[in-house]
Amino acid sequence: MSFRQTAVYVAEFLTVCVLVFTPAAALAQAGAAAGRPSAMAARIMASQAPTIDGDLSDLAWANATVLDDFRQREPMQGAPATERTVVRIMFDENNLYFAIYAYDSQPDQIIARAMARDGDLFTGDTIGITLDPGLTRRNAYSFDVSPSGGRADSLLLNNADDLDEWDPIWTARARIVADGWVAEIAIPFRSLSYEDEQGVWGFEFSRNIRRKNEEVRWSSTNPALDSVDVSEAGTLTGITNVNQGIGLDVQVYGSLKAKRDWHIEGEDTGISGTVGGNAFYKITPALTGTLTFNPDFSDAPLDVRQVNTSRFSLFFPETRDFFLQDAGAFEFGGLNFAREGNDRDINNGRPFFSRNLGLVDGVPVSIIGGGKVSGEYGGFGIGGLSVYTDRTETAHGQLLSAFRITRPLFEQSRMGFVFTNGDPTGETRNTVAGADFQYRDTFGEKTVLADVFYQRSFSNVHGDDDSFGAALAFPNEPWAGQFAFKEVGANFFPALGFVNRTAIRMYDARVEYIYRFRDSILRTLQFQTENQFVTDLSDRLETRANQFQVGVETNANDEFDVGVASNFELVPAPFDIGGTLIVPAGRYEWTTFEAGFETSDARMLAVGVEVACCDFYNGSAVEAQIELNFRPNAYFEIAPSYEATFIELPTGDIDIHVVEIESVVNFTPDMQLALQVQYDNISTDFGFLARYRWEYLPGSELFAAFGQSAMIPNSRFVAQRSELSIRLGHTLRF
Repeated sequence: MSFRQTAVYVAEFLTVCVLVFTPAAALAQAGAAAGRPSAMAARIMASQAPTIDGDLSDLAWANATVLDDFRQREPMQGAPATERTVVRIMFDENNLYFAIYAYDSQPDQIIARAMARDGDLFTGDTIGITLDPGLTRRNAYSFDVSPSGGRADSLLLNNADDLDEWDPIWTARARIVADGWVAEIAIPFRSLSYEDEQGVWGFEFSRNIRRKNEEVRWSSTNPALDSVDVSEAGTLTGITNVNQGIGLDVQVYGSLKAKRDWHIEGEDTGISGTVGGNAFYKITPALTGTLTFNPDFSDAPLDVRQVNTSRFSLFFPETRDFFLQDAGAFEFGGLNFAREGNDRDINNGRPFFSRNLGLVDGVPVSIIGGGKVSGEYGGFGIGGLSVYTDRTETAHGQLLSAFRITRPLFEQSRMGFVFTNGDPTGETRNTVAGADFQYRDTFGEKTVLADVFYQRSFSNVHGDDDSFGAALAFPNEPWAGQFAFKEVGANFFPALGFVNRTAIRMYDARVEYIYRFRDSILRTLQFQTENQFVTDLSDRLETRANQFQVGVETNANDEFDVGVASNFELVPAPFDIGGTLIVPAGRYEWTTFEAGFETSDARMLAVGVEVACCDFYNGSAVEAQIELNFRPNAYFEIAPSYEATFIELPTGDIDIHVVEIESVVNFTPDMQLALQVQYDNISTDFGFLARYRWEYLPGSELFAAFGQSAMIPNSRFVAQRSELSIRLGHTLRF
């Protein structure tokens, strides 16, 4: 039986499974709460609501539920916390409230190095609240607060990823006191999607004591699980009969833009104004519909600057808030199949990649409007998205759509389907359909994960073809491992997805051993080997990478690692690096040595250095990267980085230099100025972006951005485009 026939049979079997299992299967997750810590939130009247000001003297807190038993996740799993923490929980009909008293025997040693919304809070002390209202044991909302009042929020997806671009309306205030620090938090129920009558939520509390690199938690203390994993969270009960309003949020904005293209002769500065907005309506308490008109993406940061030294196109992650808000509803596959990152093998073959919406052949295209549906209904996870893009010089406006549905089958496992339709270029008719199954179970204290997926693309130009794969993982300590297989057909073409290498079979195996020290300056010693083989569809080897790495982490959170990799590449046709250096067709084998260190980002000056050398194809290469991050206090941060690559081949030499500088000035926790500067000597492109944001009221903000692009050939500054944008936005909540 061929791989393809096997995958088709698996997909058919999974389809039957999703139809057979009843809603009662999903309820098995609630039964898994047995043995987990549980607490009932105290209810108060709305008239008793505390003032969120970082002062815990409000009388209402005397009626709150109190939690004070926390255990270490790091460095001594299960040991009592070295500093006392008291958490109080209560709610009224409008908000869920938390008061945290983080006692500290050395309050002068509390670290607070970030204040910006969604900034680098984890460089200092933090407290974190994780809420899983649907009791999915897989997806959750995360809220973090620092002693300086900085806030961070994110969506935790599939126990593997987090999206910090999610920005709900909530309030928090914090301050350092004589014996520690305190935080006060209010989370509106209207900011969350869930079924009101359930009343049982997944809940986790964590505290990071940064100078000790100690993390304490209420429930899950397993360090082998990813930090975003909520499968072992405790439960919070009693949250019923609350006010979620009619479920309508309307975000409206008006913006003014000025643009000048300096490289176009006779071009004047153009000034334009526009209005737009988003409307969010909760069709049910757990299912949200979204409409957008003239979405504004001026607040998106610059893409990470990359210079390609391989023969495969690079992956650039999504950065636009509108598409990231519900990104978890569209994630397809599990282990290594849909994670964000720049690894071409992980992202190769994604059925849906929202960055293709509003981008044609690398050129931005305006989105006139669109709609989304995301959330849960009848036990099914639902994600639906359609946008209509503006016409271009070569194509009419395009309607582009994606649909994703998932269904819990049994404890922490689920089945799903994905469907996309449309081609941003308008040059083809393209559709993709697929199914996936993600399995998770615990045997004793060990976790086992397994995934399988199948997808097929239909194109009037490229023809029809498929992609499928499977993975098995053992994410535990001291031993961990993973095996993954993926096939991408020769004509597999997801126009709304990402594919940069077709007609391949990929095999990846990783084994890891970690040893944890006790009573030592060292925390962990880690050994890892990863072996990847990529063949064509006739099983001829095209790529091989065998890597062995040793890493050590100190109790101060400094990390050191060394590694060696043996590589093989079959190059079927010549390709160029940087547009000038040619790598001829042929068979190549080479060995690479790597070393690096990274100091703790809790330090005022954090340093990271990576070096790799020496062979590269039939020549040599040296790659060095240094990153600095200077945070003298919570108000200022500057992070320069420099990457240099020196390649020598028989066909010539090339030197690549990439420089980036990022800086943040925090005036208050709700007002920041962020700066970015980028340059590389291959494209000679220079980019500058300054973004000012002031959230003067929850849900209301003033935003301004100034961007400048230029070319710097032969040390000459040649301006390309200047653009200024000012936007005023407000959220109306009903």
